[in-house]
Amino acid sequence: MSTDTISTDAMSTGARVPNRWMALVVLSLTQLVVVLDGTIVNIALPQAQLELGLSDSQRQWVVTAYALAFGALLLLGGRVADYWGRKRTYLWGMVGFGAASVFGGLAHSGTELIVARGLQGLFAALLAPAALALLTVTFPSGKDRNTAFAVFGAIAGAGAAVRLVLGGVLTEFADWRWCLLVNVFFVIVGFIGGLLFLTESKADGENRYDVVGAITVTLGLGSLVYGFSLAEGGWGTVETIGFLALGVVLLAVFVWIETKVVQPLLPMRIILNRVRGGAFLIQIVGGSVMIGSTLYLTFYLQIVVGMPPLDAGLASLPLPLAIMLVAPVATRLLSSIGPRPLMIGGPLIVAVGLVSLSFITVDGNYVIQVLIPLVIMGIGMAFVFVPLQNLALSGVAPHDAGAASAAANSAMQIGGSIGLSVFTAIYAAAIAGRTVTDEASQLEAFTAGYSATFVAASVGMVIASVVAAFLIRAPKSALLPQGDAPVMAHMG
Repeated sequence: MSTDTISTDAMSTGARVPNRWMALVVLSLTQLVVVLDGTIVNIALPQAQLELGLSDSQRQWVVTAYALAFGALLLLGGRVADYWGRKRTYLWGMVGFGAASVFGGLAHSGTELIVARGLQGLFAALLAPAALALLTVTFPSGKDRNTAFAVFGAIAGAGAAVRLVLGGVLTEFADWRWCLLVNVFFVIVGFIGGLLFLTESKADGENRYDVVGAITVTLGLGSLVYGFSLAEGGWGTVETIGFLALGVVLLAVFVWIETKVVQPLLPMRIILNRVRGGAFLIQIVGGSVMIGSTLYLTFYLQIVVGMPPLDAGLASLPLPLAIMLVAPVATRLLSSIGPRPLMIGGPLIVAVGLVSLSFITVDGNYVIQVLIPLVIMGIGMAFVFVPLQNLALSGVAPHDAGAASAAANSAMQIGGSIGLSVFTAIYAAAIAGRTVTDEASQLEAFTAGYSATFVAASVGMVIASVVAAFLIRAPKSALLPQGDAPVMAHMG
């Protein structure tokens, strides 16, 4: 095991790291864990809700707590990894993630489960940027770098499909708690592998933490998400308006702080660029749609249709599979026609799929009402995500690449947490006025609520297309060369 600390400058000159292909295996495993845990509990939520007596609002927070903590703290996690040491941050992140997973797997109440998910998100915010930074310094340049990032990105893409199947298998044949406890295996392998094969590295120069900025943005986002979650009881209540207003004020204060501190958590030059700013806005909407729509689709398949967890997971697979299959086509189109047509057309294709999905019925046909809409959504999402990952770093200076990458991933997660809160409020409003007299009418009410969330998500994608039309004007020549400091976005 190497205990030497290698500076970022030394790594950029091409210093070779021993056992770097084994390091790639370890880091790819970490990427899989982070991607899996974003929504692996989706399949388990119906059972968890019954066993722990969760309300619909608490049920939503099981997913939101992870996405919110992960997204809000990801920027700080990247700074901690750079300044404190990437290997050290990785190892402590692994330990904390494993402990939070055990806590959640043994939870006896909804509150304990939500707290555990928040802790998972916190430690994932240390793990994810540390893993990406370690990969970057381990493979500083050349063909090996392209290969390493291709493997790393493939694992991220496959994670969306793996979590649906794995979540279904664990929930159906073991217990919903194993969707959390299974992480212990990954953590043990990742920790031991990290000790053996990863080499410590740090960023050079004077380093300061923007603690005030981190606290402000976390409280601001948390207040905003909580305000949206309170809208389930009414948009005009004092509590809803108060928390939403507080969130907006705190985020405005965060922007002001970032313009004043010497080493900001998020340099404003990253997001004030017209193209990158548009890409981040679209990423927020994309995250909300991916996380929100897949969650409510899971509820429909299990609660209304009555599918067992594994069948529900398999029934949801067409979405990630379509994204994976169409992504190479989108990549070729990106190099030939540029990002703008894809960014305008992609969201509209997703919107068509969501509108089609909104026509679900209690006793509907799976192929017509679910499979075809999911394939349409997957095609559109591939056209969105492929250029997004490139545009988020287009024109970014090398010293801002880490912050820009973290901002892109944060946008996806924050979008998911805010979107899920909004969708929950829309769902609650859709079923509030319906008369429920028996099980059949209750299922009809649930279906109406799920349909309303899909329609709302489609509106969001249309807005994303409009944003792209006005802001995404980057030519093909502005795109990042293949393999040069890519963004690893977690797609839902």
